[in-house]
Amino acid sequence: MTTRAFGLPILVLSGLNLMVILDGTIVILALPRLQEQMGLSSGGSAWTVTAYGLTFAGLMLLGGRLGDLFGRKRVLVIGVVIFTLASLACGLAQDEVMLIVSRAVQGLGGAIAAPSAMALVVSTYAPGPVRNQAIAIFGSMQAIGSVGGLVIGGALTQLDWRLVFLINVPIGVLIVVGALFVLRDTTHHRLALDVPGSVLGTAACVAVVFGATEGPALGWDSPVILGSLLGGVLLLVAFVLVERTAENPVLPLSLFRDRDRAATFLALLLGSGVLAGMTYFVAQFLQNVIGYSPLVAGLASIPFTLGAGVGTAVASKAAMAVRPRWLLLISAIVLAAAGVYGATLDGGVEYAPTLLILLLGAGFGVGLVIVVAPLCLLVGVPTTEVGPLTAIGQMIFNLGTPLAIGVLSPIAASRTLSLGGRTGRAANMTDAQISALSSGYTLVLLVCGIGAALVGLIALTLRYTPQQLAQAQHAQEEAQQAGP
Repeated sequence: MTTRAFGLPILVLSGLNLMVILDGTIVILALPRLQEQMGLSSGGSAWTVTAYGLTFAGLMLLGGRLGDLFGRKRVLVIGVVIFTLASLACGLAQDEVMLIVSRAVQGLGGAIAAPSAMALVVSTYAPGPVRNQAIAIFGSMQAIGSVGGLVIGGALTQLDWRLVFLINVPIGVLIVVGALFVLRDTTHHRLALDVPGSVLGTAACVAVVFGATEGPALGWDSPVILGSLLGGVLLLVAFVLVERTAENPVLPLSLFRDRDRAATFLALLLGSGVLAGMTYFVAQFLQNVIGYSPLVAGLASIPFTLGAGVGTAVASKAAMAVRPRWLLLISAIVLAAAGVYGATLDGGVEYAPTLLILLLGAGFGVGLVIVVAPLCLLVGVPTTEVGPLTAIGQMIFNLGTPLAIGVLSPIAASRTLSLGGRTGRAANMTDAQISALSSGYTLVLLVCGIGAALVGLIALTLRYTPQQLAQAQHAQEEAQQAGP
């Protein structure tokens, strides 16, 4: 095992983690340029984000099982190769279909590689302070990627939207070369793969998101839309039935027998959806309504990052002294207020203080959630189950993004169309059409505020104590020291 935290192994592994997390948000500020230069539709814009999120979140647990079965180094390299080739295809895409399909393959590559990366961090470094430092470095990439994607995406889009995807190609090549030479493979474990469960769960989400996203364009009474939504429900039922009898289910249904844990899962999913909805539609508002360039829109998002940093710092300390329900309730109130506040925006809004306060507040609320909710999931869990449960929590959090954007995009589009506006390219719209587009965006922010209020109501049902969260944190630390 490695006895120094800083070096090539952690550079390779944390670089991979940053790359796959970053790609969930980096494309958001490129969407108006894609609409302008490629003719991307409103539904296509949503699918550019959701196609990646659905395959990444839906297949992540299966990717972890593949690492156990075939060796984590080997699976990581295969995943990065798939991700890199898909990034190249995205950057070279000439039409909407090629871009969306390539994004889905990107998510597949990320789902295969990312779980093995975390396991390799634990197996590469010796227990104690060195492993703790390595895990901290690796984990920080998740925060940087989640909130820094807008800034980086805006800067790259200012030059050329294709760079948002092509930047992954040299990074991916370096990660593959580094992994081959500096990482050690792990032993293989014979485990049953729950392929049917993974496929059914992902397919159910895709069907529901497709029906919701394409509803405004095809009509809600279209046989295609009705069939897609009904098919999604049937696939979800089939998923539950398969998971009840699977030898190693990708999502053990027994986890939902505990009332508090089930409520926490729901709060995590809703909180992730609120975060995704606000991030996605505020970014579109900044460019399509106010007229910011991608670079300026990215820089304007920095206060959100700062607010999230303050929120995580406060939550890390307060969680050991204050009941989680109150911290999550505060988060929900702040996010709900931000959503209601956002619903009043129009094209004449000033950045300071209006947008500045909105971004700082939303970031702070998100920072509280992403610290407290994952710890709540681990209350009363033995050390041996911390890793799998953490992975499931991460999957549910990641799944919130594509589901939220898939559901919220048609709400925005329907509102815009009902006011005589149109979706798609904003460059040639009249003032009245821009106003209708703005109304669609702000309605979605109000819906996000309502979603945040639901998180607050769920939080009030939680019975966890600060002492239980401290024990959960201790179990998490013990699991990290125990290794794979």
